[in-house]
Amino acid sequence: MNATRGGISCDVLILGAGPGGYAAAIRAGQLGLKTIVVEGEKPGGTCLNVGCIPSKAMIHVAEEFHKATSFAISGKSALGISHSKPKLDLKQSVAWKDGIVAKLNGGVSGLIKKAGAQLIQGWGKMLDGKTCEVQTKEGTKVIHAEHVVLAPGSVPVELPDLPYGDKVISSTEALALEKVPARLIVVGGGYIGLELGTAFAKMGSAVTVVEFADQVLPHYDRDIAKPVAKSLTDLGVTVHLSAKAKSLSKDGKALLVEDAQGKELSLAADKILVTVGRKSRMEGWGASNLYLTMDGPFIKIDDQCRTSMSDVFAIGDVTGEPMLAHRAIAQGEMVAEVIAGKSRRFDPAAIPAVCFTDPEVVVVGLSPAEAKKQGFDVKIGMFPFMANGRAMTMESDSGFVRVVARTDNHQVLGIQAVGKGVAELSSSFTLAMEMGAVLEDIAGTIHAHPTQSEALQEAALGALGHALHI
Repeated sequence: MNATRGGISCDVLILGAGPGGYAAAIRAGQLGLKTIVVEGEKPGGTCLNVGCIPSKAMIHVAEEFHKATSFAISGKSALGISHSKPKLDLKQSVAWKDGIVAKLNGGVSGLIKKAGAQLIQGWGKMLDGKTCEVQTKEGTKVIHAEHVVLAPGSVPVELPDLPYGDKVISSTEALALEKVPARLIVVGGGYIGLELGTAFAKMGSAVTVVEFADQVLPHYDRDIAKPVAKSLTDLGVTVHLSAKAKSLSKDGKALLVEDAQGKELSLAADKILVTVGRKSRMEGWGASNLYLTMDGPFIKIDDQCRTSMSDVFAIGDVTGEPMLAHRAIAQGEMVAEVIAGKSRRFDPAAIPAVCFTDPEVVVVGLSPAEAKKQGFDVKIGMFPFMANGRAMTMESDSGFVRVVARTDNHQVLGIQAVGKGVAELSSSFTLAMEMGAVLEDIAGTIHAHPTQSEALQEAALGALGHALHI
């Protein structure tokens, strides 16, 4: 990097080293562009440090503990396995999780360096569309860039009457607890709330979910949400639907809730986990110094992630829904190639969404209702895991795979699944969508037996009117 005008010059400046930012930095470096990525905390962003990765680690801890606990209860295991009651050292579990995060942090830093890009640790503030001032441990650094990529990410939404602090926590604090709360209230029955709520229920918390909508996972259709709701009931989780979280009680020991009938409830709690969504991070990095056209609360971009300012790009959560790490990674890689002069557009056929609930949920493309709303006449094929041999041998016969296709030409418009381990089917679903598969493509593809993936083939066969195993 060359010093100029009292600062550092580069081809590409990336603000934020989350999934999108570090992917952009790696690809830009690979393409020979002089690249600097600025990050105020550890590389990896929310996903790696306090989101996707640590939450999945704790979900695994909870699943293993719950499994061991069920084996310790006489008569619970049909497998013939039994042992004494297990104990959970949550502090040790968190340390194990932190070790995974630290290893991946180092991996990201190493990949950035290997690609020839430079990571500067410090809080960056854009002074204009070409200049960033960074506060580092060594002092202030000024960076001048030909191209800027904004990737500041998102932050949890805070409820005005339930500000974070002490008893009220966000997912970040929930993943750092060293003791399982005896009574945990989860405000918000979306995927974050249910992932963590389910995990703590399996670790021994008495969990209560308060959801404003009339079903859990309100952004998914009822067929998808139903097996998840049943699992919550089986775990002993109390769910209040069409309910509004109001505030803490005067003594601070309970959450006041207005239920579906308008009655006020007082729910005692040791911790209150608020998971009502995330919002784009538009403060703290100099957004007010830029002239950006907004699309509601998000930065407006085109199909190359260009903003309204010349040579200023934006990627990831700050650009809108879906706020998913893999979307940001794809955008970051593409933007680096656009800056390098390659012809690229961000136009995916579908972006998969996964809920690591119990059972897991995968949604790719259009649901039946969404397809019909867009004017498509559709054929629907659904295959239940209770008819899948592999699922039965894993005690995971809850849920199904569903395929939605056009009636006229059989093009697949969407694939959804709910069931144990279905997250690993997401790539197959997305690939089928991206390659423009028709029902006959999936039905005619030989799927390995016995695997859960056979449910995809069977769903396609079912949509064609001749499923084999149901």
